[in-house]
This record gives sequence, C-alpha cells and structure tokens, in this order.
Amino acid sequence: MKFFIDTANLAHIREANELGILDGVTTNPSLMAKEGIKGEENILKHYADICDIVDGDVSAEVLSTDFSSMIEEGKKLAAIHKNIVVKVPMTKDGIKAIKWFTDNGIRTNCTLIFSAGQAILAAKAGAAYVSPFIGRIDDSSWDGIQLIEQISNIYAIQGYKTEILAASIRNALHIVRSAEAGADICTCPLDSILGLLKHPLTDIGLAKFIEDAKKM
Repeated sequence: MKFFIDTANLAHIREANELGILDGVTTNPSLMAKEGIKGEENILKHYADICDIVDGDVSAEVLSTDFSSMIEEGKKLAAIHKNIVVKVPMTKDGIKAIKWFTDNGIRTNCTLIFSAGQAILAAKAGAAYVSPFIGRIDDSSWDGIQLIEQISNIYAIQGYKTEILAASIRNALHIVRSAEAGADICTCPLDSILGLLKHPLTDIGLAKFIEDAKKM
C-alpha cells in the first residue's frame, strides 16, 4: 500500500518525505484555506512547490462544478507538473469530465466517494484513483472500511485498473484497517502516519535497552 499525505502544509510534507515512505500528496480547497493559500495564482504556485518536494503523484482539486469549467481548470492544473493528478468531484459533470480527461491523457482522482456505485462509475470513466471518505462514512454510523472491502472486491472481479485511495483518515488504526481491506493507497495527515510508530511496549523495550547499555 502506498502512503500519501493529505495536507497543503509544506513543512508536514517535507517531514513525511524525510521518513522515506512518502509516495504522493493529496490536497483540497479546505486544506489550502487552512494554510492561508488564496487566489488562483497562489494556489497554482503552491501546487508547484509541493511537486518540487515530492517525487510522486500530487492530487490538485478543481473548484468548478460544471463540465466546461472543470475541463479548463483541470488543463491548467495538469500543466503545472507531470505528476499532477486532477481531482474531480463525484457528480454527473464530474464523471463527464473524468472521461474527457482520460481520453486526453490527463489522470484523475475522483473524490467524495461514498458508495460502491459511485466507485463503479468513476472506474468506468477511467479515473486513475477513487477516494472513498471512510472517516466521514464512520461519522454517519456506517462502516467506511466495509466500503473499501466492497470496492476492492468489485474491482478485482471486474478487472478495473482504478486504484482505491482511502481518504478522510482519522487515526493510525484507519491506516492499518485500510491496508487489510485492500486499499491501494492511504492518504492521511502527518499525525496519523507518525501514529504508526507508537507502541508502549516499544518505548518500554527501548528504555530497558538503554538502561542495560549503561551497565556494560
């Protein structure tokens, strides 16, 4: 399973990249706003800055909701860098846009996936990635991990090449369970990635090793 970091914070991206396990980045308008990135020129530059840090796919989201505007915006985003993947919402116009981008050699990430039916449509349209939001599904008293499993089974049966990108990760356990469920990629905040490092028995064991080493 590949690791993407879900942020627009350059310091967090650098820290995750320095671990040596980072495969890519995802962002969205909310994450851009959180970092104070506003205006088309600044947003495009910020995506370029991210691409300079990470040698992997960087999902850049369109802000438009109609087909024609999505296409124009997506072309601008794709022109930033060869690793840019255009992030498109799961809507009727979004599916049409994904098909257009696919036919014109631009890779896409279909975001805001909450059902297997939506994942099927995105795969049929040629999306490189689908992003089920498992944390938000859990918030609605459904099972986000179960959706990952369902999509994974359908894609395997049907031979779809679209990769499953588990999104809306809330903790380290979400990452582990996404891996078990068949996710191809997990995109998560830095805290969740670092959470995988932690276990109390590791801390106890290391402290014991250090204590014993002092006696040598």
